[in-house]
Amino acid sequence: MKRLPAVGLGLTLMLGAALTWGVNAQTTAPTPPPPTPVQPTPAQPTQPAEPQPTETQPAPDTESAAQSENATLELVRKGDDGKERRIRIVRTGTTDETGIFTICSRQDDEPEDAPTLLVFSETGTGGIQITIDQNVIRVPLALVTQKDVPEGQEGSDGRIEASAGTARFLENPPEGKTDRLSRCAVEATSAPTQGTVRVTQGKTQLTGQKLVYDESDGIARIDGPIAFSRANDDGPLTGSSQRIEVDVDDEKTILVGNVVLTSKDGRVSKAGRVEYDDAANVARLIGTPEQPAESVQNGDILRAGVILYDLDRNEVVARKAAGGTITGEFQDGEAGTGTPAATPTEAPVRPTLPVNPP
Repeated sequence: MKRLPAVGLGLTLMLGAALTWGVNAQTTAPTPPPPTPVQPTPAQPTQPAEPQPTETQPAPDTESAAQSENATLELVRKGDDGKERRIRIVRTGTTDETGIFTICSRQDDEPEDAPTLLVFSETGTGGIQITIDQNVIRVPLALVTQKDVPEGQEGSDGRIEASAGTARFLENPPEGKTDRLSRCAVEATSAPTQGTVRVTQGKTQLTGQKLVYDESDGIARIDGPIAFSRANDDGPLTGSSQRIEVDVDDEKTILVGNVVLTSKDGRVSKAGRVEYDDAANVARLIGTPEQPAESVQNGDILRAGVILYDLDRNEVVARKAAGGTITGEFQDGEAGTGTPAATPTEAPVRPTLPVNPP
């Protein structure tokens, strides 16, 4: 396939499954009617140009290409370990009737290092798909800020703001408005709404209302309240939290703030933070000395610095945090208190609370 020089953006756009090419930050393509010239001269929203097939690769069928056309962007983050992590953003729709994709590049009167703005909107079922670590996130609108990168560099990190909302092209730049998108004759309206940020991690479904990812710390934060559901053979595991944090560098997904997990058979588990890994079938409930992690079932209460929750079997294992304790209250009136430990250890709990880690 033929590749055009990738200057500035360091992003990858795709038509269908087979055609991939670099895009010059200054590249333009036909868009809605050009705006009436004003001072300063407005920039047109740009669209990816159709790549020309090479002699060894026949041009795709026009109708098939139209049906499969979409836009894809990858943000590339390099961690302290030198490993690259990629955040992938895809507009799943293929027609102007359900959304838009556009690149709004640096204006002539802006600094040379001014970032590029990209707008993804899609009201169709698939929405805008954002893949971060194990999480596939769907939203109607995503606004991406990406810094320019040196020539020859594959990509760069940036910032994502995603929520419910819409975007459209304007006939002309609005008078009196100086923000970048207005100057590019684009209107994007964000409208965070509960349940419109949809997260899938394996068998787990979560919903929130707004996602913000920033390169400054490499953490994607999804504001809640978060609603949680995981399909299990013996019934769903449901729950809630105040927000979700996805640590891109450490490749961890964490439920944060008053986390509650409730199983069909009545187990209720609580913690301030829960590291969640659907692929490993485990949730790690993390407590504090003031607020230990807790799991309750049939009147039996287990409290500890850390509780490992087997998501498939609905079983728990308690572990002491350094210098912490494990306590239990049981239905028959017995109670026990662990002693401080210098290193984490498994709790000697009653047979009704499994002691084997998942």
